[in-house]
Amino acid sequence: MKTIAIAGTFDTKGKEYLYVKGLVEELGLHALTIHTGVFEPEFTPDVSNAEVAAAAGYDIRAIVERKDRAMATEALSKGMETLVLQLYGEGRFDGILSFGGSGGTSMVTPAMRALPIGVPKLMVSTMASGNVEQYVGTSDIVMMPSIVDVAGLNSISKVIFRNAVLAVCGMVRLKEELKPETGDHKPLVAATMFGVTTPCVGFAKECLETHGYEVLVFHATGTGGRTMEALTDAGFFKGVLDLTTTEWCDEVVGGVLAAGQTRCEAAARGGVPQVVSVGAMDMVNFGPFDTVPQKFAGRNLYKHNPTVTLMRTTAAENREVGEKLTEKLNLASGKTALLLPLKGVSAIDAEGQPFYGPKEDQVLFQTLRDGVNRDAVEIMELDYNINDKEFAVCAAEKLMELMEREA
Repeated sequence: MKTIAIAGTFDTKGKEYLYVKGLVEELGLHALTIHTGVFEPEFTPDVSNAEVAAAAGYDIRAIVERKDRAMATEALSKGMETLVLQLYGEGRFDGILSFGGSGGTSMVTPAMRALPIGVPKLMVSTMASGNVEQYVGTSDIVMMPSIVDVAGLNSISKVIFRNAVLAVCGMVRLKEELKPETGDHKPLVAATMFGVTTPCVGFAKECLETHGYEVLVFHATGTGGRTMEALTDAGFFKGVLDLTTTEWCDEVVGGVLAAGQTRCEAAARGGVPQVVSVGAMDMVNFGPFDTVPQKFAGRNLYKHNPTVTLMRTTAAENREVGEKLTEKLNLASGKTALLLPLKGVSAIDAEGQPFYGPKEDQVLFQTLRDGVNRDAVEIMELDYNINDKEFAVCAAEKLMELMEREA
């Protein structure tokens, strides 16, 4: 029988969770209940909070005595992250469902993130209508707004609970109703793209697909870069075409699309063949024009669309982002190539375009030339703009060469 793991605070929301458990069972599925609250539950769960706490090395009695909500949330969250993955590995459940406010959401979503992509995971939360990046991360958690607080059964909450149960049970039970995917399983390649590097990645993707590869394109918006890194770490890709490393500009200068300090590390860690370039390193990203910080007044700003404003990087900023990229490239032990497009790093960094800056670009290029370890990283300088077809095809062919050499 298919099983839904139901995780939550059965001490404070026991009535709500019993209702949800009944709905799951009414649909003919089994419910595996996991208690994440600190105190005694209103009904006997399949997995107790003592077991959850113990999975993180804590004693639930000590947590109760301490009366520290933050400490309790952290301990039980860590325990859930370990225990839920273990339970899934043992075949104890097929999908997971939870309900909560900010505390409940932060307690269960780390465990959901630890599960493999494709495992149905649904979080009904009061936080779902805002920025959910901290909860979802690079996973495929489905966030459903609870509309009202998860505090009691009423005409609104019952509708939401029922829809949530139908959704997760449908994902689990109807999975086998779809015909299995047929065809060859092609080797996967990751590629990074931005609006201003779209032609480049399009040409490269076409070239790789012609030669039998499947290309997954990630939008270099912070989350996109982190997701690609996570999937690379998980071993999904035979090669990485990291042509758009613009997220370093936001990380260094203070834009809104940073991907964190570990960007550009996963392929090196895993020895995955990679071709890297400096796509869109001419820009830092902000929201609408009036959200650009005052300290950047007077800079070269470009309204990409009503919700995105771009700022041209300076020579000094290009030196700094070049140093960051150098640091990451030097983690590689081989199977890595860096391609420099000498006629511009984006669609608007070309002659006659608003971010055309050959002097700024040269600082970036020279920083990389001076710092990159040539024993581990091959540097190729091409007299093209990054979006010229010749550059894109060269990048794709170089990656195929590295992947074939690996094979």
